Amino acid sequence: MKKIRLFSIITFSATLLLVSCGGGGNTKKGGGTKGFVSKTGWKPNEKDGWFFSGKQQKPKAWPGMVYVEGGTFTMGLVEDNVMHDWNNTPRRMQVSSFFIGDTEITNSEYREYTTWLKFVFPSTDPGLKHIYTGSLPDTLVWNNKLSRNDYAETYFRSPEYDYYPVVGVSWLQATKYCDWLTERANEKALMKQGVISKDLYSADKAASAGTTFNMDKFKSSDAELDAYVDKEKLQKRTGIKTSNEKIAAANRNNTSGLVEKFRLPTEVEWEFAALGLQKSREYNNYLGKAPEISNLKGKKGKNRGMYLENFKMGRGDYSGVAGWKNDGAPTTADVKQYPSNDLGIYGMYGNVAEWVADIYRPMIDEEFSDFNYFRGSKTVQTVRNEDGTYKKIGNEDIKYDTLADGRLVYRGLPGEFERKVLEDNSNYRDGDYQSSLDAGGTPPSDSADFNMYNSVKPTFIVDKNGNVVLKKDKNKATSQINDYSRVVKGGSWLDSAYWLDPGQRRFKNQTKGYGWIGFRVAQDAKNSKTGRTKR
Repeated sequence: MKKIRLFSIITFSATLLLVSCGGGGNTKKGGGTKGFVSKTGWKPNEKDGWFFSGKQQKPKAWPGMVYVEGGTFTMGLVEDNVMHDWNNTPRRMQVSSFFIGDTEITNSEYREYTTWLKFVFPSTDPGLKHIYTGSLPDTLVWNNKLSRNDYAETYFRSPEYDYYPVVGVSWLQATKYCDWLTERANEKALMKQGVISKDLYSADKAASAGTTFNMDKFKSSDAELDAYVDKEKLQKRTGIKTSNEKIAAANRNNTSGLVEKFRLPTEVEWEFAALGLQKSREYNNYLGKAPEISNLKGKKGKNRGMYLENFKMGRGDYSGVAGWKNDGAPTTADVKQYPSNDLGIYGMYGNVAEWVADIYRPMIDEEFSDFNYFRGSKTVQTVRNEDGTYKKIGNEDIKYDTLADGRLVYRGLPGEFERKVLEDNSNYRDGDYQSSLDAGGTPPSDSADFNMYNSVKPTFIVDKNGNVVLKKDKNKATSQINDYSRVVKGGSWLDSAYWLDPGQRRFKNQTKGYGWIGFRVAQDAKNSKTGRTKR
C-alpha cells in the first residue's frame, strides 16, 4: 500500500514538472514579444532600418470615456414581453473590450461642434452654406400643438442647459459629430505632444478648409500640414529613429499615441455596458441579470423612497408632487444628476433614449454572428486620382444627405479625402429575395431589386419657389422598416418604466431628430482583446 502511494506521488510530481516545462516554444510569462526579430533579420524600429512599427501602448481612457472589459453575456429581455414585439428574445453574445462615454453628449459639447463648423466653413460662402445649418439640432422637436413650451428657443443655446443631453439630433448628424470629435481629439493630443503648432487657430493663421487639421492629411504627410507639423517631435513620438525624411514620411501612418476613432456604440455594446455585469459576478458566473426597473428607488439616506432615474411615472406625472419630487425632472435633466451604474456610466436607464449604430431588423442573426454583432457594416475605400494621389473633397465636390425637415447634412468636409462604398452589408441574410416567403427554386429576374423592408422612403424636391418639399411616395409599402431605420436603446423622460430595461429595443428614422433621443460615443480598446481579470 505504501509503495503504491509513493508511486502515485512520484507520478503526480513528474506530471506537474512536465506541464510546467512543457512545449510552448519560447513564449514568456504573460505573453509579449520582447526581443522579437523579424524574419527579414531586422529588428522593429532599428535605427539604420526602414520600418518603424512604433511603441505599443496600453489602452488609456480619453477624458469622459469609461473602459468596459468585454466578455460573454445573454443579450435580450428577461422580463415579460408585454408589447409582443418578439424582437428581443434572449441570445448569447460575445463583446470585445471597448470604451464608452460616461454620459450622453451634452448641449455644450455639441455646440463646440457647431461653432467650429461655423468658424471654419462660414455660411456666407455659397459653396459652404449647408455645412453649419445642416449640423444644427432640430429645436422644433420641443413644439407641442397643445402645450406652451419655450425650450425651442432656449434648450440648446442657453448656458443653463449646458450639461443637459442634446436632443433633436438625427442619427446622421450624430455620426458626423463622431467623425469631427475624432479629428479634434487627435488635434488636441498632437498639440499637447508638441507635434502640431498650438497657434493653428490664431488670427494670423486663420483656420480654413485648407489649413485645418484632419487625420487624412496628417497620416499621408500632406504638404498642407507641413507648416504646422514639428517633424522632429513627430519622429520622437512615433519612435522613428532616422534622419531620412523619405523613410520618415513612409512611416507616417503610424497611429501610436493617437486617439482611437470615435463612433456610436453598437446595440450589443450599449446593452452590455448598461447592464455592467462584470461588477456583479463570482468567478466566471454572473450573479444575476435583474433589470434596472427592479431597483428604481433609493433604499437609504436622502434618496430613500426617491426614484433614481428620470422617466414618466404615469399619465400627467413626470416628476412627482411639489415638495416631494420623485425624480425631480419634468423633462430632461443634468447628465450626472442621477447615480451611475456599477461601471461609472450615467443615464443608461432614463433621461433620454439613445441612438446606436445598428440598422434595425426584428430578428438578430446570432446564428451567423455571435461575436461583436452589428448590422450595417460597409466596405469603404479612399478614392485616388489618376496620378495615384488621394482625391480631396473641394467646395464644389461636397455631397449631402437630406434630413427629414429638408436640411442637408454633409457626407464629408472640404479638405478630407473622398471615400466610396464598395460593399453595403445592410441587408445581408435579411430583406433580400432569399429571405422572403416567396423564396425557393429559381429566383426571378427581378429578385436583385427585391427588398421586404420597403417602407416609405422620404424623397425631397425643390419646388418652383425654391423651397425644399417632401415628395409623396406612390409605391405600395408593406413594412414600416427600411435601411433608414436605426435602433434606439434605453428609456427617456417621456417613457414609462417598461422601456428602462436595457434589453428593450425600438427603431426610428435616421434622418429625423426627436426630443427624447440623444446619443453617446464609443471607441475600440486597442491591445485589450486578450488577458484575464485576476480577481
